[in-house]
Amino acid sequence: MMSNQKVAIVTGGSSDIGMATAVALAKEERAKIVIAARREKEGEETTQLLKEAGSDSIFVKTDVTNEDDVKALVEKTIKAYGSLDCAFNNAGLEEAETSLVEETSNDFDKIMNVNVKGVWLCMKYEIPQMIQKGAGAIVNMSSGAGVIGIPQTPIYDASKHAVLGLTKSAALTYAKSGIRINAVAPSLVKTDMIASYDKQFMETLKSMHPIGRIADPKEIANAVVWLLSDRTSFIVGHTLLVDGGIVSR
Repeated sequence: MMSNQKVAIVTGGSSDIGMATAVALAKEERAKIVIAARREKEGEETTQLLKEAGSDSIFVKTDVTNEDDVKALVEKTIKAYGSLDCAFNNAGLEEAETSLVEETSNDFDKIMNVNVKGVWLCMKYEIPQMIQKGAGAIVNMSSGAGVIGIPQTPIYDASKHAVLGLTKSAALTYAKSGIRINAVAPSLVKTDMIASYDKQFMETLKSMHPIGRIADPKEIANAVVWLLSDRTSFIVGHTLLVDGGIVSR
């Protein structure tokens, strides 16, 4: 269990995996949680859920591609709670299936800025605060597509591979500073976007997974909370697949 009510930042915390992780941290670990997201209404609604779960929580409107926003996020966290103990750098963009030659520079910049630059900026400002304490834990959001290649989503795949590179390098650099940095790599998860898919396509997606279904956001949240907890004190630079066996096929 997390002791002394640690303080956690969750980016992309206003929906889906981010929200599920924030709620799990509040219920299971009693952490104080800072929700960072672009959507203000949804972000405030998430903080209310957390307060109902017994957690002290604030929302900070944040665009993770904007360095000033990320710097302000960490500064507001320290001002509100006095420390930063752990972070789930979860904010990201998906990619519609498209041929590489049909994609644009704008597509590339948009996906890479959120999925890669966003993770880099978050660590850039989170890590110094953790160094001051001599301890901390970070989990970065990658994907099964960061481990294998998926046809028709080349930029997304590249971005999630890049997250693993950032994670491994940072983990090695800051391990002796008492900071554990790891990544989680889910397969398909029940999100708002997937909820719009037709029944036949959903059955196809389920059949791709040896377990016979896609993940619930809570299942990814459980993995993240575990990696952020003191129970994983000797896990550093690891990529935890939460994929229902799809990568092992």
